[in-house]
Amino acid sequence: MTVFDRLVGQEDVEAELTAAATAARRGVGAMGSSMTHSWLFTGPPGSGRSVAAQCFAAALQCTSDGVPGCGVCHACTTAMAGTHGDVRQVVPEGLSISVKEMRAIVQTAARRPSTGRWQIVVVEDADRLTEGAANALLKVVEEPPDRTVFLLCAPSVDPQDISVTLRSRCRHVHLVTPSADSIAKVLRERDGLDPADARLAASISGGHVGRARRLATDLNAKVRRKDALDLAVAALRPATAFAAAEELVRSADAEAKEMSASRDEQETEELRTALGAGGTGKGAAGALRGSAGVLKDLEKRQKSRATRTGRDALDRALIDLAGLYRDALAVAWKSNAAANHPDMADRAADLAARTTPEGLLKCIEAVLECREAITVNVKPQWAVDAMVATLGDAFREPFSHTRG
Repeated sequence: MTVFDRLVGQEDVEAELTAAATAARRGVGAMGSSMTHSWLFTGPPGSGRSVAAQCFAAALQCTSDGVPGCGVCHACTTAMAGTHGDVRQVVPEGLSISVKEMRAIVQTAARRPSTGRWQIVVVEDADRLTEGAANALLKVVEEPPDRTVFLLCAPSVDPQDISVTLRSRCRHVHLVTPSADSIAKVLRERDGLDPADARLAASISGGHVGRARRLATDLNAKVRRKDALDLAVAALRPATAFAAAEELVRSADAEAKEMSASRDEQETEELRTALGAGGTGKGAAGALRGSAGVLKDLEKRQKSRATRTGRDALDRALIDLAGLYRDALAVAWKSNAAANHPDMADRAADLAARTTPEGLLKCIEAVLECREAITVNVKPQWAVDAMVATLGDAFREPFSHTRG
C-alpha cells in the first residue's frame, strides 16, 4: 500500500506525481519536464486536491529504495501525519491567509531541509490568499531555493481563485470528482461499512469522500442534510419559509461552535499557561495582565475561524439544496442523468410537478446567488432570506400553474 492509495479515482494524477517524485530523486540538476519547484492542485470540493498534495510531499521525502511514496518509511508516515520537520502545511484558520503569515512561511521555506530531501510548503486553500500574501509567495516561487517545493491547492485556475501570474509559475494538476462506485468501494474496504450504506452515502455525497464518510457514520450530518433539503418544501409557504431559513443559518453556526469549542478551549488554556497563568513566582500575575493583548489576538483568530467554519457548513447545505432542484429539473426534462439525491426521488418529482423548468432554473440560480453573496461578506441570514423569497416566487408565479 502506497501513500497514493489515499487518493480515490485519480489514477492519472497518481501516475504523474509518481513520475515527478522519481525524477526528483535524481537531484536538482537532473530535474526536467517531470519535476518542478512549484505545483498547483485544482479540483472540485471533495476531489482530494489537498490529499494529493500531501501524498506528493510524502513521496518526495520517501527514503525507501522502491517506488517513491512507500507509505511505511519514517518519512512517509510523518509526512502523512503532518509531523515531518520539512513539510509545512499552511491551512487558513480564518477567512484569508494574510501577508504576515505568508512572509513567515517564505522565510522558513528559504532554509535548507533539516532531515528530509526537500523543504516542502503545502498551501491549502490558496484561493484565500490576500493580494499581499499572493505577491509575497510569488516572489519566492519565481526564484525558489534549490531544495524547496511549493504545493498550492485551489478550486480552479480561475483568476478569482488564483492569480494569473502565480498560476503561470506552477505545474498544474487537475483532479476530477471521484465516481460514486469508487467512493463506495473505499467506504466498504477501508471503513468496513455495509455495502448498502456505503452505496447510499457515496451517491448523496456529491463526490466528496470525507462527506460520504460523515453521512454514513455521523447522525448529526444526516440530520443537517435533511434540514437543508426540507427548506425546499418550507419555501413553498410564506408562513414557514423564513423560519426555515433562520434555522438553516442557526444550524450552520451551531455546527461551527461545536467543532471549535474544544479546540478553542485547549488553545486558550495552553496560551494562558505559557504566559504564566497559575504561577506563584514573583511577577507571574503581572506577566499575565501584561499579556492581555496576546489573548485578545487569539480570541480574534478563533472568532475568524468559527466564522469560516460556519460559512463552509452553510455552503454545504446550499450545495445540497441546489442539487435537489437540479434533480427536479432532470425529472421535468425526463433526463436519465444520475440524481444528486436518489433517496429524495419523490420530493424531486413533486417539485417538478409544481412549477415549470424555468421556475426550477430560477431556484437553482437563487441558491447560487446566495452562495456568491456570502462569499463577498453579505450577512448569511440576509442572503438566505433573499434566497427563500425567490424560491417561493418561483412556485407562485402565473406560469407555475399553466403546465399541461
